Amino acid sequence: MKSIDEIKQEIVEEFAAFDDWMDKYAYLIEVGTALPAMEERWKGDENLIKGCQSRVWLHAEARDGRLYLQADSDAIITKGMVALLVRVFSGQPPAGIEAAGLEFIDEIGLRDHLNPTRSNGLLAMVKQIKYYAIAFKG
Repeated sequence: MKSIDEIKQEIVEEFAAFDDWMDKYAYLIEVGTALPAMEERWKGDENLIKGCQSRVWLHAEARDGRLYLQADSDAIITKGMVALLVRVFSGQPPAGIEAAGLEFIDEIGLRDHLNPTRSNGLLAMVKQIKYYAIAFKG
């Protein structure tokens, strides 16, 4: 399994292939479309991320010392953002998730191209993933 840093670097390289932000948005939408379907039973209020303008569900479970994530959103750009986070963090050890930086978001230019509401939503998603990591670490 690839490390968090290896996955983040892959994402940076993938986004570097696009010069135009419209192409990057199209790729982000494609990433969201490819996100595996979330089981309907996890789309309840208990898994709804607070602080997102759109609806985002995030479910985590620990298996064999690793944290596995499922996510979905009702908005296409937001679904792409959460898909990137799932790609980076799902299947990783909780301690690694807790310690991981988010510099790749700035490196791909995503934070600069989000409106404040979406940016806050992205931070809320990251915060929830980090909370899950802390909760499952022990």
